[in-house]
Amino acid sequence: MWRFQGEQMSKIIALANQKGGVGKTTSSINLAASLAVLEYRTLLVDADPQANSTSGIGFDPRNIKNSIYECIINDVEPTDAIVKTDTPNLDLLPAHIDLVGAEIEMINLTNREYKMKAVLEKVKDQYDFIIIDCSPSLGLITINSLTAADSVIIPVQCEYFALEGLGKLLNTIKIVQNRLNPALEIEGILLTMYDVRLRLSNQVVEEVRTHFQDLVFETIIQRNTRLSEAPSYGISVIMHDANSKGAINYLNLAREIVRKNGLLTEEQEENKATI
Repeated sequence: MWRFQGEQMSKIIALANQKGGVGKTTSSINLAASLAVLEYRTLLVDADPQANSTSGIGFDPRNIKNSIYECIINDVEPTDAIVKTDTPNLDLLPAHIDLVGAEIEMINLTNREYKMKAVLEKVKDQYDFIIIDCSPSLGLITINSLTAADSVIIPVQCEYFALEGLGKLLNTIKIVQNRLNPALEIEGILLTMYDVRLRLSNQVVEEVRTHFQDLVFETIIQRNTRLSEAPSYGISVIMHDANSKGAINYLNLAREIVRKNGLLTEEQEENKATI
């Protein structure tokens, strides 16, 4: 169980869902940026070979010399791979396409499920939060992410077949808890791509809340044009338009996580309510 260490606290949260198109990368980027805006030192780890978090926060993956891949496979120090973003308090441990080959290269390594944990242990004390954008598969890199994490957020889109594949992911989480990381908790299920006008969206919200009850975040991420536009500018939605619905949703999510972990006093909340 994750705890305060004196004044020093650090929490690693993985965002995982093997189903594509659920808003996983969007949520990783914007949750990390929101925590940073709330003045928590935050590291975004791109553990997806598609490197969408890397490009979505303003870096060309083709120009990345050291990435999470080099840290895992070649023992490059994470401090040599981490880059500062334009958002104060937000750093990135980037990815590039070589990460695709990492799973195959890792098969023969000893302690292969713990490679990312070993990398993040080296920098954990420098951050309040580490957010991992997992690959949209249940392969070795995702297992590594879940083994390294204190908790996992599961994004679920408010669309037909929303719960499809969720059982498989929850089963994987259970296996990781039993065999590799007994301390892993589910931080929460995050409803994304909500459209207030669609009856289906409301039905999905109801269904997910009925199934998972307290595990579901109060904050729901609404469909939002600004949210869709932001990655093409290589910035988070908060940097793109701080007053947009998307920015407000993710700031609310960040506050909910901080509050849930007992890190936000009422006084801090008042101070941090303004951006």
